[in-house]
Amino acid sequence: MALTPFELEIYQNILSSIAEEMGIVLIRAGFSPNIKERRDLSCAVFQSNGEMIAQAAHIPIHLGSMSFAVRAVLDMPNISEGDVLILNDPFRGGTHLPDVTCITPVFINNKLEFFVASRAHHADIGGLTPGSMPLSTSIEEEGVLIPPSKLYRKRRINKKLFNEILTSTRDPEEREGDFNAQVGALELGEKRLKETIRKYSLEQVKQAGYELLNYSEKIMKGVIKEIPDGTYEFEDYMDDDGVGTKKIPIKAKITIKGQKAKVDLRGSSEKVKGNLNAPYSVTTAAVIYVFQCLAPSTLPLNSGPLRAVEIIVDENSILNAKFPAAVVGGNVETSQRVVDVVFGALSKAIPQKVPAASAGSMSNFTFGGFNPRTGRNFAYYETIAGGMGGRFGADGVSAVQTHMTNTLNTPIESLERELPVMINSYSIRKHSGGKGKYRGGDSIIREYKFLSKATVSMITERRRFSPYGVEGAEPGKKGRNFFIRNNKAVKIDPKATFEVKNGDRIRIETPGGGGWGHPK
Repeated sequence: MALTPFELEIYQNILSSIAEEMGIVLIRAGFSPNIKERRDLSCAVFQSNGEMIAQAAHIPIHLGSMSFAVRAVLDMPNISEGDVLILNDPFRGGTHLPDVTCITPVFINNKLEFFVASRAHHADIGGLTPGSMPLSTSIEEEGVLIPPSKLYRKRRINKKLFNEILTSTRDPEEREGDFNAQVGALELGEKRLKETIRKYSLEQVKQAGYELLNYSEKIMKGVIKEIPDGTYEFEDYMDDDGVGTKKIPIKAKITIKGQKAKVDLRGSSEKVKGNLNAPYSVTTAAVIYVFQCLAPSTLPLNSGPLRAVEIIVDENSILNAKFPAAVVGGNVETSQRVVDVVFGALSKAIPQKVPAASAGSMSNFTFGGFNPRTGRNFAYYETIAGGMGGRFGADGVSAVQTHMTNTLNTPIESLERELPVMINSYSIRKHSGGKGKYRGGDSIIREYKFLSKATVSMITERRRFSPYGVEGAEPGKKGRNFFIRNNKAVKIDPKATFEVKNGDRIRIETPGGGGWGHPK
C-alpha cells in the first residue's frame, strides 16, 4: 500500500535527520580543522542497490557522487554485519584522493537492506606535496589510492590496511582521529536506522525509500517540463592545467523535450596532462546539482532526479577521466565550470530562473611542513569564498562558498592557534562583483603570513577568464594571487607549488560574481 503524503514527509525527515546526526558526530569527533571547523564532509543513507534515499545538507560534490562509491562496493565478496568498507578511488566511485568514503552495510534479519556512508576530505593523504593537492600529471603523484576495501571485518579493524594508509600521510595522528570520527558517524547512523526500523517496520522504511525516489523523480520531471522545449548551448573555459595547457574549453548542449533533459557535454576538452580531469561521478554530481537548484525546496534530496536527466560525455575526456589521469583539481575546479556552462545554457531558455556565474573557483590553498610549536609535521587545506552571481530579483551574496562546495571558513583564531601562520588580512574585496540590474556578490581578500618555512600549493581558477554576467550585465572581477617577500609582491599563476620561509606572505583575491540584467 502506498504511503500517504503525510507519512512520506515524516519518513523523509526521519531519514534526513539520521544523516544530519551522523554529520554532527563527525564534526564533533574530528581532529583536523578541515573537518571540525570547515566541515568538509557529507553523510547519507542508501538502499541496498546503492541509490541514495536521504542526505544531510552537506557538500554537493560529495553527495551527488556518493552513490557511485556505494555501488562500487556492491561486488565485494562476503559483506557482513559489522564491516566498514573504505575507498577513495576516483575511478570507482570516488572524487579525488583526499575525499575518503567509509560505508557500513545495515543488516536486518541477516539480510543486507541499507547502507550508511560518510565522506570526508582529509587534509593530507600523501602525494608530492603537503595537503595532497600537487601540480600532478598522474594519480600516483596525488597520494595513496584506496580501492574498495574492508577497513573493519565484523567490527574488528584491519590493522594492516589502516597502518598502510596512515603511514602514507604526513600527520598519521590527525588522520587516525578523522578516520575514527568517520567510523563513529557510521555506527551512529546504523544504530538510528535500526531504531527506526524497529519502530515503524522494515517494510514501511523500505517502502518510504522507494516512494521518496519516485517522488523526487516526479518533481524533477515537472521542473524540466517548465523549461521550453529546445536545444541550448554554452561554452566557457578553464584558465590552465598548471603544466602547459591553457584556455581549456568546457561545452554544454542541453536538449529539453517534455519531461526529459539531455545534457550533452561532448566537445569539451580531451583529457589534459595536468590535474583538472574529472571522473564521471564528479561530472554527474555537477550537472544534477544545477537541476536541483531549479526545483522547489520540497524536493527530497536523493538519487531520484538522476532518472530524469541524461548526461553524455566523450570517452576519456576531461569530464570522464580514466586511470591513471590526474584528477585532484577536477573535483574542485572543473566541477565548478561544468555548473557554469549548464547554468549558462539554461540562461538562454529561462533567464529569470538562472543566476549569473558565481566565483567559479574554490580557490584551493594548501600548505604544510614542520610545526616548531608542536614538534610534528602538519598539512592544511582550505577553500576560500568568492562572490555569488546576481539573479533576477536579488543581488548576489558576497563572501560565500557557492555551488559544488558548501564549507565554512576556518576561523582565524583556530588557524593561528593550530599552525605556524598568521592572517594579516581577511576582508571583502569591494566592487569585485559585476555591475548589473542586480549586482554580483563581492569576493574575499585573505592574506597569510608564514611563521616558519612551508611548502605551498594552489589550485585556483577564474584568474584569466571572468565569471560571466547574464542578460547584458557585466562579469565579475577575475581573481588574483600574490607572493610577497620583503614587501615586494609578485603575481602567482593560477596553479602553483613553491616554498615559503618565515615572514613570507601570500595574498589571495578571489573572483567576484557576475551581474544579472543590463546596468541602469
